Amino acid sequence: MHRILKAGDIRFSAAYSGHAQGFERAELIDRSCSAVHTGLAQCRLASGGHVDRHVQSYEEYVYVTEGEPVLVLEGKACPLLPGAAAFIPVGSEHAWIGPDSGTASWIELSTPIPRGPEGPRDTFFFGPPGAPERQALDIRDPRSRHLFRMTDEDISVDKLKVGSRVDAPTVSAGMNTALLAYSGIAVKMLIDQRLSAALATMFMVEYQPGGVAHPHDHPLEEAYVILQGEVEAMADGQHYLLKEGDVFWTGVGCIHAFWNRSDTTVRWLETSSPAPPARHGYRFNRDWDYLDEKLGRQG
Repeated sequence: MHRILKAGDIRFSAAYSGHAQGFERAELIDRSCSAVHTGLAQCRLASGGHVDRHVQSYEEYVYVTEGEPVLVLEGKACPLLPGAAAFIPVGSEHAWIGPDSGTASWIELSTPIPRGPEGPRDTFFFGPPGAPERQALDIRDPRSRHLFRMTDEDISVDKLKVGSRVDAPTVSAGMNTALLAYSGIAVKMLIDQRLSAALATMFMVEYQPGGVAHPHDHPLEEAYVILQGEVEAMADGQHYLLKEGDVFWTGVGCIHAFWNRSDTTVRWLETSSPAPPARHGYRFNRDWDYLDEKLGRQG
């Protein structure tokens, strides 16, 4: 019902043989841990490397953690800085070009879960990416419909207490770009229907000291990649201390919870697949325990 993968146990290997150079993947969550919706991987691409143009039969959700990889999506090449998120629709031709120097890394969610080597083909290559003209990411441009970038200010409640300038270098403020804050927790959506995603969501979560999510479960799978700080997590009655680089996955019906017992904030990247339903996306134990106790008092 859940999986813990410690940062020190993550292993990379060359991927897309014959269709890539300087590209490696580490499979984090896949069918081997009983996931049926979540294909989560960590990718890295060296300077001078590339991944050929290709299409896939699943959606891809990307969050850049390091370096500046170049995403070629539908013929347009865009360098992505750390904090950038990209949504790649089913059947959309795309490629990757390595950064000008060093190594670029990103987290990648694939859903429906890739079929694997034993299933029918779900990835089709068309040749090298070439040398397309590069255009910097401009998230204010309405044509950047599959791209986004989060800064630290986007997840700070204090920074959002005042109105933004009309020429602020961010997307227009609205309900679909809002920061959700509750119980010492801040949630900033990165990829959802706003970027045309249909099958999952990807978002950033930050817990203040004392922040807590009481035991609950979902009708969906969740994956978490710890980016900074440490948090106590519970899954299926077992407790873990998650630190930077660790990966956590919970299956449908897995009762889990989080407590930030440290004196600093903790931040992680989280995915939900399938996308949460309009209602009943959470089932908190405390609510139903309360009903049980209330009925017991009433005899």
